[in-house]
Amino acid sequence: MSDGTFSAATSPSATEPLALVTMPQRPLGARDVRIKVRAIGVNPVDWKMRSGGPLRFAHRFVGPSGPLVVGVDFAGDVVEAGSAADLKRGTRVVGATNFARKQLGSYATEVVVRDDQCAVLPDAVSYDVAACLPVPGATMLAALGSAGAPPAGSRVLVLGASGGVGLTALQISRALKLTAVGVCSSRNTAVVERFGATAVDYTKGDPLEAARAHGPYDLILHAVGSATYPLDRCRPLLSSRGVVVLVVVRAADVPSFTFSRRVAKVLGKPERTTLEPLVAWAASGALEPIIEARFPLAEAERAHQVSKTGKVVGKLLLVP
Repeated sequence: MSDGTFSAATSPSATEPLALVTMPQRPLGARDVRIKVRAIGVNPVDWKMRSGGPLRFAHRFVGPSGPLVVGVDFAGDVVEAGSAADLKRGTRVVGATNFARKQLGSYATEVVVRDDQCAVLPDAVSYDVAACLPVPGATMLAALGSAGAPPAGSRVLVLGASGGVGLTALQISRALKLTAVGVCSSRNTAVVERFGATAVDYTKGDPLEAARAHGPYDLILHAVGSATYPLDRCRPLLSSRGVVVLVVVRAADVPSFTFSRRVAKVLGKPERTTLEPLVAWAASGALEPIIEARFPLAEAERAHQVSKTGKVVGKLLLVP
């Protein structure tokens, strides 16, 4: 912004609501770019960052000083570039912030990130669609890596198939010619099937027992949490080389992924190398994010309350 300031949604803690405040612009490093944000994807990790859990501790230990600005995913336009950056002013981009690089979060009217945290956005992909891609897409790609990049025809079970990560996982599975099964509620079976997966309705009996009939699985993407689907019930559904990959991690899960090769945890790390295939799939129509609701940036707290219900189908967006 011309006056050297920008707006950001900040919160001192999980108990205090996000508030839109004016902050001074941050200087650019040689490879940094300043992005005017057009759309922001809301992820559960955003509101979890505000709590006293391990993410908040990590942020306090290695993150930037000053007010907590949450958020990771964004799409927008480059308005300024450092001397060594390979992105130019006016370029449409999608990207992700990284607090380990002392960066503020994406709930803002502008962000400053390094050029390798962004991918060029073609005109065929809207800002809204792009902002849905980074964390969910990077999470699924990392999960596939944990499973040894299973070849076409491999079977994938997605627990929590109708959320942002789940629906993205189903579509990436389809693009890679994997056979996907998704666990969801009755109201979401149609959307799961729309993306080429077999839907298992958890309201009609034991979903893991029902999913067994479609296995064994080379990857179980566990996007719900082991309190709902215990790991000792998931492991028997795996193939001989299969892996359960945890997106939601509880303290009780630590021994499992520490001492067993059949269980892994994943935290998607969006950067150019992972964003570019996501953008390509979106441009071709292979990735079609479902956006349940859009909120003004000033209403970020309301978006978090909706996200916490766990009933969101697809994604929530913030619009500066």
